[in-house]
Amino acid sequence: MADQPDYSFETQLMSVGTAPVAGIDEAGRGPLAGPVVVAACILDANHIPLGLNDSKKLTAAKREALYEQILATSHASIVSVSAQTIDSINIRAATLQGMAQAVRGLAVQPAYALIDGRDVPPGLPCPGDALIKGDARSVSIAAASILAKVTRDRLMVRAAEFWPGYGFERHMGYGTEAHLDAIKRLGPCPIHRLSFAPLKG
Repeated sequence: MADQPDYSFETQLMSVGTAPVAGIDEAGRGPLAGPVVVAACILDANHIPLGLNDSKKLTAAKREALYEQILATSHASIVSVSAQTIDSINIRAATLQGMAQAVRGLAVQPAYALIDGRDVPPGLPCPGDALIKGDARSVSIAAASILAKVTRDRLMVRAAEFWPGYGFERHMGYGTEAHLDAIKRLGPCPIHRLSFAPLKG
């Protein structure tokens, strides 16, 4: 199926001796609150969990199940970049910094990285390619997208306990009407991104 990610990018690289290959993706570039979370993942070619896909196309229950399977069968590294860092260096730079950090955090260092999006992060410890809609094309990137999304959702559910009233456990920090109303009522909290409209200025 054309809309399902596969292992072809990885297989092509491995066929010329470039291995292992890591997939990299993030969750949370757009929200008004919380960190951006980045994951790097090296799948075991012989134990690729079934059903890997862009995390946005999966149910929460399916993401949770795959999250556990990915961690049990793969090398993975997950990095959370705070709202304060996002405010100080901007979301793009914070995301790319997190990506390079996640790859460096892998127990096994990859020979190549496949990155979701348009940018190859500066400071990446190996060569890499940026793939537009990579989480729908490469299972390694899809796996990283699931790790990042589940981790970030769990962090936002925990944040709702520390800062009640914003509804973080429901909207995960995105700029929903309920979230905007809560900001008007309560003001921003320490995990809000003050450089993002409508919070800035």
